[in-house]
Amino acid sequence: MLELFRSKHSLKELVKQWAGNPEYDLDQPSALQKARIVTLFVTLGLIIDQDKKVDILVLPSAPSKTLSAWLHVTNTCNMGCSYCYIAKSTEHMATDIGERAVDAVIRSALHAHYQQIHLKYAGGEALLRLPQVLALHDYALRQAEQHGLRLSATLLSNGAALLPRSIQQLKQRNIGVTISLDGIGEDHDKQRPLVNGMGSFRLVDRAITRLLEHDLMPNINVTVSQRNLAGLPKLVDYLLERDLPFSFSYYRENDCSASLTDLQFSEKQMIHGMKAAFAIIERHLPARRIYSALIDKASFDAPHHHTCNVGESYLVIDQHGGVAKCQTEIAHTITTIDADDPLQDIRRQREGIQVLDVDEKEGCRTCNWRYWCAGGCAAVTYRLTGRNDIRSPNCGIYKALFPEALRLEALRLLQYAPSLTFHS
Repeated sequence: MLELFRSKHSLKELVKQWAGNPEYDLDQPSALQKARIVTLFVTLGLIIDQDKKVDILVLPSAPSKTLSAWLHVTNTCNMGCSYCYIAKSTEHMATDIGERAVDAVIRSALHAHYQQIHLKYAGGEALLRLPQVLALHDYALRQAEQHGLRLSATLLSNGAALLPRSIQQLKQRNIGVTISLDGIGEDHDKQRPLVNGMGSFRLVDRAITRLLEHDLMPNINVTVSQRNLAGLPKLVDYLLERDLPFSFSYYRENDCSASLTDLQFSEKQMIHGMKAAFAIIERHLPARRIYSALIDKASFDAPHHHTCNVGESYLVIDQHGGVAKCQTEIAHTITTIDADDPLQDIRRQREGIQVLDVDEKEGCRTCNWRYWCAGGCAAVTYRLTGRNDIRSPNCGIYKALFPEALRLEALRLLQYAPSLTFHS
């Protein structure tokens, strides 16, 4: 049906064609049914009525009702991940800094009329400071309730030090868990070894098993580099077998990892590797929708103009109370938690990374996919090009993989979604 509209066609002409073509008389939808399908396509924005002189109908992104804050609770880690952007040390976020950080987030939320705050406890390895994280979260709960704000939270972890008691404590507080897993066995270990050089996969696998046993479903973040591309099919099989929600993130070069050239991937390598992973998904289609997790920083959930909320509704607070735009730029703080409104300071800052409207980006303005990738990760683009107003260096990868991701979703819907019925 969509193929008919690669060039301009009148629905009236097509109905006449369908009605008079014997091909459509044998077990085929009637011309009236086909017309209703076309009407549905127009409503969904899949095809455009050119006679009405309208472009793709994409409303400006609705302002977020949630202010998110990344709390860097420790600079210490039990792993030596090859692509980590943190210069490790023994420093951690002291209790008073943590509480003042929460207070600062709440101040900014109230100034900007947010209804909810979301805290991400990260590091380093946040589990190494779990008692402090739990105490800080309890403080945040009290403060949020006092100010009429809803609170949600996620702990970002490598999982190596996750104990059953820790899971119970997290579950009691409704703190979600995101675990980093880059492969099976050696494919994971060569990117995420322990600080002593030993592999960490068995510990991460144990952590995931424990979480599932305690009915706390983790989200799995997969960082894809040249090192683990070949192992993605095995990893995807592992994730689908356990029905784990997951997302792919592409390796981002940073000051700590720039010398490791074997992490860097070519466009051809990434496309080939991801298609191999997609082939496994096609053989084991999950019941849950996953197509927005398959391509780095892209989302099909709704058309959008901005890749992420960096610089708008997002704060990154380091262990000293400094506030940065993005966790990848945590060393470059712009303000502090003692400011009256740190979020306003972040919004006013116009140097470095800027998450621009995709319609302002060179190379994006006429792209059919622009409202789904929104121009890609701003941090990657700025680091590699020195510009914010240009398409992502990964643009060719996105364009090659978008049709494949949509095809997987179509196959999944055919398998799991109830059939559409059109009534006269």
